[in-house]
Amino acid sequence: MTTKPAVRPDQPVTVKLLLDGEFVESTSNEWQNVVNPATQQVIAQVPHATDAEIQAAIASAKRAYKDWKHTPIAARARVMLKLQALVREHMSRIARTLSAEQGKTLADAEGDVFRGLEVVEHACSIGSLQLGEFAENVAGGVDTYTIRQPIGVCAGITPFNFPAMIPLWMFPMAIVCGNTFVLKPSEQDPLTPMLLAELALEAGVPAGVLNIVHGGKRAVDALCTHPDIVAQHGKRVQCMMGAKNHAVVMPDASKEHALNALVGATFGAAGQRCMATSVTVLVGEAQKWIPDIVAKAKTLKVNAGIEKGADLGPVVSKTAKHRILGLIEDGIQEGAKLELDGRAIKVNGYEQGNFIGPTIFSAVTPAMKIYTTEIFGPVMVIVGVNTLAEAIELVNSNPFGNGTGIFTQSGAAARKFQTEIDVGQVGINVPIPVPVPYFSFTGSRGSKLGDLGPYGKQVVQFYTQTKTVTTRWFDDRSTSAGVNTTISLK
Repeated sequence: MTTKPAVRPDQPVTVKLLLDGEFVESTSNEWQNVVNPATQQVIAQVPHATDAEIQAAIASAKRAYKDWKHTPIAARARVMLKLQALVREHMSRIARTLSAEQGKTLADAEGDVFRGLEVVEHACSIGSLQLGEFAENVAGGVDTYTIRQPIGVCAGITPFNFPAMIPLWMFPMAIVCGNTFVLKPSEQDPLTPMLLAELALEAGVPAGVLNIVHGGKRAVDALCTHPDIVAQHGKRVQCMMGAKNHAVVMPDASKEHALNALVGATFGAAGQRCMATSVTVLVGEAQKWIPDIVAKAKTLKVNAGIEKGADLGPVVSKTAKHRILGLIEDGIQEGAKLELDGRAIKVNGYEQGNFIGPTIFSAVTPAMKIYTTEIFGPVMVIVGVNTLAEAIELVNSNPFGNGTGIFTQSGAAARKFQTEIDVGQVGINVPIPVPVPYFSFTGSRGSKLGDLGPYGKQVVQFYTQTKTVTTRWFDDRSTSAGVNTTISLK
């Protein structure tokens, strides 16, 4: 992050704010370069919004809420139907922008967009998702029913690693439930969320219902502490935290399937996924598979995301690369065996890129820093154990609980694993068990704060409040039973 105005000799594209339905130039004196991680080219500059601009975004959302909350459910659903069609139509354009500013391969960037699109599609069914409940005649002539109503102005702060998916997990569901939203995307790759905002306005999202500001900690603190934002600051919140996801490989696993899944889940997106499989736990005879894992990883092609055939691109920044290289060195110093070293990789034509090739450590122990730290890079750490029970104990001893998986052909082993494992999302022969939108994202323990997930049925609960109504109606011919001084309904 820069702490003074960035040098702007060639006047690259400036990222706008979205305030009250208009894309406006910030008046900030603090700007940050948006850099292509494969080339180091400055492709845009993003402002750190002023306090006044952040206040204006929140005020706009508050004004818009007065009308939007009364918009019929069917009208809100039609906006989402239009949005999903526009996202699908512009998917290639969004993916190219995402790849340029974040570094993902084009195929992975399209996957990023698609997993967000699935949530928009689910938002189209809000008519059934937001239904209340009704019980007739709970007492003499008394009916009780519940209503799900929007909660007000909501805010979302999204990370760099999924600049399409995570915003699409947030603002469509908040808006379709009748709320308004202020989004602060990552300052490292804000162009993708701004494209999504353009499509949202084209789909019919009214002025003020969606606002976007940019910045760092100051902007985050302003959103989290503002009294007009109901889903933050001691009220209702969900936070996706760190992770250290383990994949347990049993000796009876389908070997080729398991190897492909492990390597793809570890090194895809250059390991910059909260659900990346960063720890491979080989059980018993499966520990003999290390040479096969290394051989499979060596087949991956490292290149700029826009290049055909690339399996993984660069990490997002020079700072991220420096941190990852430091952790690799820590692993060497602590005595782990470096089976595959990706530090010296060179990519022709992209010599300045933030590239790190697939890197694999074996003989890793739970006391090592490369085991305890979320590396967030293309690094696999391998731990060997003798039994499934030891593997379960190892996973459960880790403070994180985002996701885990087991590879086995044994139904009994799989059932034991899913029953005894203390992790919120479990894959059985599936390496990255992120649920489809009909279910909810259910990371647990140190990987999540808040008891409701970011999509699925749980997010409707998150973005609404339940009102319970108890009614009794009388006609002119009814006779009163007199004064009732008890709490009973008669």
